[in-house]
Amino acid sequence: MLVVLFTLKGAGNDALIETDSNRFEVLKHRGDKGRGQTTSTMNTEGRELTVLSNFLTKLGLEKFYPNKLTLRSLLEINKSSIYEEAVLSAEEIPWCFLRKLFKINAECRSCAQLSISHEENDDLLDLDLYTADDSAGDNKVNPLDIVVALFLCADSFLQQEMALKMSMCQFSLPLLLPHGNKSQCTLLLWALRDIVKEWCPHGLSESRGFVEDNIVQANIPFYSFVRLKNCSLSKSQLLNHVLSSGQQNHNIFIHRDVEGGAVKREIANGLVEVCWFLPSGRENFDTFPEPVAFANLRGDICASLTQFNFLFQVSTATFVFLDKVEENEHRILASLQDVKSKLFLVVNRKAGNISEDVMSVKTLVEELDLTNSRLKIKDPRLNVAEFSKKLCETIKTSLLDVKTTMSIVNMLDKAVELGLSVDESKTDEQKKAAEEIMDGIGVRSIPHYKKQQLPMQGENWKRLSQLEKEECRLKKSGDSGLEEYKSQLQEEKRQIREEQRKYKLTKAIKGFTEYLSTSDKEKRDVFLKWMKLKFNTHSRNKLSVLRNKLKEQCKKKDVKLIAELDQALLDSSLGIEHYMREMGLIYEFSIISSTKAANDMSHLPGLAAELLLDGYPLELLDGDASNIPERWVTDVLMELHKKVGGNSRLLVLTVLGVQSTGKSTLLNTMFGVQFPVSSGRCTRGAFMLFLKVSEDMQSDFNFDFIVLIDTEGLKSPDLAQLEDSYEHDNQLATLVIGLSDVTIINIAMENSTEMKDVLQVTAHAFLRMKEIGKKPVCHFVHQNVAAVSAHSKNMTERKHLLDQLNEMTQIAAQMERQPSIKAFTDVLDYDMDKNNWNIPGLWHGTPPMAPVNTGYSEAVADFKKNLLDTVRSDRRNEVSQIPEFLEWMRSLWRAVKYENFIFSFRNTLVAHAYDNLCKEFNQWEWEFRKEILSWQTEAELEILNADNESEVGTWNTLIVTKKSEVSDKITDQEKIMKDKLCDYYKMKGRRVNLIERYRVDFFNSINSLANEIHHSVSSKLDCILELKISSKKAQDVQREYRGVIEERVMKLLGVCEESTLTDEQLTDEFEKMWAEATVNVYGLKERDIAACVLKQLRKNFSNLNVNEKLQKIRDLKEIGRGTFKARSDHVDSFVEKFQHLWRGHLQSFADSVIESCTWFVLDKVKTNGDYQDSFTKDLLEKIDTFLKQSYNQHKTNTQFEIDLKLHICGIASREFLKMHKKFLSDNDPRAQLERYKFQYLSDFLDLYKNQDHCQRKASDFVQLCIKPAVKQYICRSLGVDIVDEILTSCHSAEYSSRLFFQYNIQKELLQKENFKSFVKYIRNYEIYVKDWIFQRILQKISEDKTLCKIKNRNLQVIIHKIMEALKEAAKEKDGALLPDNKESITELISNMRRHLIKDISISVEAEKSTLFQIQSTCHPFINSLKISIKGLKEQLEEEFSNSEDITETLNKLPIKPQDELFKRVFGCGKQCPFCKVPCEAGGKEHKQHHAAIHRPQGLANFIHDDNCKLVETLCTTDVHSDREFRNKVTKREWHPYKDYTTYYPDWNIPPDPTIEASDYWKYILVQYNDRFAREYEAKPADVPEAWRRITKEQALKGLKDAFNIK
Repeated sequence: MLVVLFTLKGAGNDALIETDSNRFEVLKHRGDKGRGQTTSTMNTEGRELTVLSNFLTKLGLEKFYPNKLTLRSLLEINKSSIYEEAVLSAEEIPWCFLRKLFKINAECRSCAQLSISHEENDDLLDLDLYTADDSAGDNKVNPLDIVVALFLCADSFLQQEMALKMSMCQFSLPLLLPHGNKSQCTLLLWALRDIVKEWCPHGLSESRGFVEDNIVQANIPFYSFVRLKNCSLSKSQLLNHVLSSGQQNHNIFIHRDVEGGAVKREIANGLVEVCWFLPSGRENFDTFPEPVAFANLRGDICASLTQFNFLFQVSTATFVFLDKVEENEHRILASLQDVKSKLFLVVNRKAGNISEDVMSVKTLVEELDLTNSRLKIKDPRLNVAEFSKKLCETIKTSLLDVKTTMSIVNMLDKAVELGLSVDESKTDEQKKAAEEIMDGIGVRSIPHYKKQQLPMQGENWKRLSQLEKEECRLKKSGDSGLEEYKSQLQEEKRQIREEQRKYKLTKAIKGFTEYLSTSDKEKRDVFLKWMKLKFNTHSRNKLSVLRNKLKEQCKKKDVKLIAELDQALLDSSLGIEHYMREMGLIYEFSIISSTKAANDMSHLPGLAAELLLDGYPLELLDGDASNIPERWVTDVLMELHKKVGGNSRLLVLTVLGVQSTGKSTLLNTMFGVQFPVSSGRCTRGAFMLFLKVSEDMQSDFNFDFIVLIDTEGLKSPDLAQLEDSYEHDNQLATLVIGLSDVTIINIAMENSTEMKDVLQVTAHAFLRMKEIGKKPVCHFVHQNVAAVSAHSKNMTERKHLLDQLNEMTQIAAQMERQPSIKAFTDVLDYDMDKNNWNIPGLWHGTPPMAPVNTGYSEAVADFKKNLLDTVRSDRRNEVSQIPEFLEWMRSLWRAVKYENFIFSFRNTLVAHAYDNLCKEFNQWEWEFRKEILSWQTEAELEILNADNESEVGTWNTLIVTKKSEVSDKITDQEKIMKDKLCDYYKMKGRRVNLIERYRVDFFNSINSLANEIHHSVSSKLDCILELKISSKKAQDVQREYRGVIEERVMKLLGVCEESTLTDEQLTDEFEKMWAEATVNVYGLKERDIAACVLKQLRKNFSNLNVNEKLQKIRDLKEIGRGTFKARSDHVDSFVEKFQHLWRGHLQSFADSVIESCTWFVLDKVKTNGDYQDSFTKDLLEKIDTFLKQSYNQHKTNTQFEIDLKLHICGIASREFLKMHKKFLSDNDPRAQLERYKFQYLSDFLDLYKNQDHCQRKASDFVQLCIKPAVKQYICRSLGVDIVDEILTSCHSAEYSSRLFFQYNIQKELLQKENFKSFVKYIRNYEIYVKDWIFQRILQKISEDKTLCKIKNRNLQVIIHKIMEALKEAAKEKDGALLPDNKESITELISNMRRHLIKDISISVEAEKSTLFQIQSTCHPFINSLKISIKGLKEQLEEEFSNSEDITETLNKLPIKPQDELFKRVFGCGKQCPFCKVPCEAGGKEHKQHHAAIHRPQGLANFIHDDNCKLVETLCTTDVHSDREFRNKVTKREWHPYKDYTTYYPDWNIPPDPTIEASDYWKYILVQYNDRFAREYEAKPADVPEAWRRITKEQALKGLKDAFNIK
């Protein structure tokens, strides 16, 4: 039942309207408020409007009048919505009231009083009874005036929201709102439309049933309470007692004894408030057995005749409070009709009542012929509480006689008849539109209606969702091939999409979208509100039966029936979200349809974006189909992104918890929003709501919007019996936690089982987020914690919670195969004190009459403030903008569709962040290498320039010193690189939080890099020492014979000077002398290189019992000349013998190792040096690496290792021998002496003739000493320079990361369409890559004479250094020029050598030979040198510009650019165990290998056991199916692909991001299926028919998508 109470407050005598005797009758019968007014009345109304204007100005609300204050403006996140501030001025009062009201804080009415304290004056002598209140009057406001003012200024939606919040606080609500003009007021029907109440009439109490209804539509007895102007009894106070009986007295109506209640009302007289008593179903507790409405008129009835007349006519009964009756009051009451049945007089008998007052009442009673039961007298001896009981009994008795009741909705006609305006009348057009859509339902059932009018979200959409999941999980493939099965799923999806696209717009959706498209936002919003109201009412009526049935079945635990009823509830639900969903799906399918359809629907995302900005939620996850319409959600949010000018930084906040534990209420209280909390409709999924952050707070918070995500809640215990319950909860929790920056876990502590379920699901989700680099903030909210000292007392409970979290984390870690994680704190930064919040119970008392607990709203407000403060101070996670948020959404959802989340997660943002770090890391690595290479070049030069006369021990000491020096250098560079990595992880804007888990991998890679470089430099220094020693032997022989020749030349000169000879005769004499002098010159001894190689091979096997076998090998000369053959005795297992020999796997492996090692050997011998034993050591290490990597696959034995190494060493020994012979030839003493023969002849002739040979000597010195040194200088730095040139050119992107490198190689393969190249790439990846890089370098340095330019650039540098050195060398220590004599030339050359010691190495032998018997003095020689050096520069420039063999140049460089680039992009070299795709992970020491794109396994020579056909399945498909595999690693036992990490823990094989991602390799297999089969001696693969339709263009697009190339 409904009882309405009207309260009349305050004296208000000055506002009394004097009327003539006919005034009431005129209003009663004609309802014309606009005519018959006297001038006096009009003047009064004018004054009243001025009072209103002044009052609004006082509160600072004048600019919002009328109805200009919007709901959206109040939902904005600003400073005042977070932090409580004292009210210091009247202008702040309304905002404080609204803030607290939106937090459902019942203390909001106390905001009416300012926080300014005034010094009290308690001196009775100074008390002016008439002006006592005036001094502080300006600072005091009656709360009722605030309510009226705000309702006058609020737009209709804010009015609804205020009414809803006030209703939750159990405040009375405005029913008739005065406009500052007593005869002008509005029936607030629309404002109350949103209020839905639940109650339990005593008739339903036994069945525990309840009634849920929109309160304005409920037919409830309606009681009005009014007063005459002279009444001293507070009816409001009395009503509070009536309504609060049995509970703590609550001030539902404001009265004179509440704070601010005694302040004179300025604009609230004439206000009619309404409140409802609602029974809880407990007879001993409820005042009334049925709901009752109470209305309360403020002010006396004479001043508000229209309101009084309305109330009297619509009320079940009217209670008039009075002390006495004046003449005009008597007239008004006497003119009423039906007074006997509807009128009650409540007389306040005061002590010493004068007989005149009593008589006035008695006269009225007699005239109205009222019985004693209609007269209630308040005796002075009775207090209000006691009298309220009498009044309750009267109302109870009256209720028994109630025949008909009137809902507030049905009061509309009477209001219009009496001339009242009705707020809802402005919404008639939109109401009609909503009713038209509702009428479309007619007598049809909701499921039938949805099938016809909302067909897009029907079975097809649900089936499509199932197909997408099945495409990921492949559980129902049966016996068909997985790729064929996937193609079938694809085809079915295509057919469904085709069907979906054929649907025409239905009448319902057409009408819906037309109204949404209106440019008038208010009309749109009103239409949507009407839709919501109509659907809610409809659902309440239809779903209650189904819910009751479900409740019964849950008790019986009938799982099948529970599932059916649960589905029936879903099918029978209908709301705006279903229409919005339909609109989204129409767009989703039209956008991939024809251009026309797409154009017709292109405006829809804009509409939805506008709605989002205006505070409407958007469905993120369709809970009915368990799917996300990705294109729709993406385009809506991108439209929003555009509308806000790209300023869309988001803080995403989610509340998770079991259904019906107050999640939505918590969000609503925190942010003043209105997520649905009633049990009316059954809605599933996740909805998101955008709240704008005010401009003044955006920089402070670093985000522009707070996005709230509200979910349906994790399954209640009733539904937990359903088989997919846990999976559903896991999916939902993973998705929303993954999207969120802040997650609130809502725990109602009463049910520990439910709590455990929630903790398990959330622990699982948080673990997954940690693995993918997302670090949400998590808070646990414990609701219904009542004690004041709960936080300190609950330490035990919080400890218990942490124990449970640890337990659940361990369970989740086992499921996700993360055994290292033992505690919840391993997953999240969790603090027992800071991350736990105790929130008191929501209700203060027993619902439905209980108000919201003030402690609840204050605790929630405190939680909100702390939460946002934490977010503001913690800037570790970078804030996402909408595009990043969408990428997270897509990748999370894609991963959620796979059951094995962590191994299936793939995110473009993570990939970009990782790839960016890889690019930076590669650059740091090159800087590291370059720095050490530069040092190494200088060190080599220093060793080469070491005194040749020194002992070898001295050189050894130098090498030791250099090794120590380089160790320090490497340590410094290692630290620099680690510092760069640390700094990178501190940078903003790089999304480093997403790649936090890779940090250790990169640090390990730096350590590995440092060790690798150290090993490389040490080996190089050892090689240089060996070269120095080898060169010394040749130089010693050369020096010995140079001395002999020079002595013979001088002797011959002495003989010839005694005669006069011609040049020809002199030459003949010289030739005879030369022949005699060099007849005994011996060459260097040739080493037995084959024996050296064999010796190293034996050392390599020193730890194995194989030396006996090797001892039989006497020579390697004939070994390795034929083809290596894999034999049966190379493997021990019979199965392996069959597998490897019959199928040729082992032969293939051996061939690839031999080819790779041969490349390595040839690479070594191309340089100009001598053979070193380290070459063989490195070669054998390389073979060991191959054998180690492949052991699991091939299970080879020692015999295989011996035979393979012997074969390769045989090949190597012959190549190394060639290298050695070439070195001996190049350094042969006789050949070296022959080089200087012509020069000695020239010297001999010049000395004989006494000719000036200064210029010739200078030229010889430059050509024979400087030129070789300059060419060596250029050659030494050329490798590094070429690498730098490529890394700074347009080709740099190709080498920026392994990912991009792979893309470029595969793209080129596709374009060239060369089958042999594909085979080489797949079967011998390393060689292919090296060759590819080499060809790219050739191409680059051939362009525009790049090599020539680099050489010339270096030539300029060294020539400048030589000229500077010459300039400085010509000076003595004091700066003076050297003396101009022959002896100074030796000092000059010595000085030059010293100045250039770090740049070039000038041969001592060459110097002594060229300067033999120089006759010139120093100064002319210096000038001649300058001329010759200039000539050298021109000579070399010409040489460089002429064409040369670039290949030979590159091969002979000491630092080969192809090797350096190979190191940069090759990585660890590991290959996928199933398809042999190379790893693309950054660095070398990563924990897990991964690749962007895998390929059909047949391409890697995997063949079906049963039919010998190439395997067509992709490993990315297999590892997420229920299929099994077996191989050598599994010891030929079948093992599930899903658990591949058991045997391959260091590989992560995620699913393909899309079905098209692997189009590249599908296309290749189709194109070359037969040729691959012949190559692998197998039968062609059974490729799905769909693959045959893939074009070359689609293959390239798939490649781009897989590598995230835009």
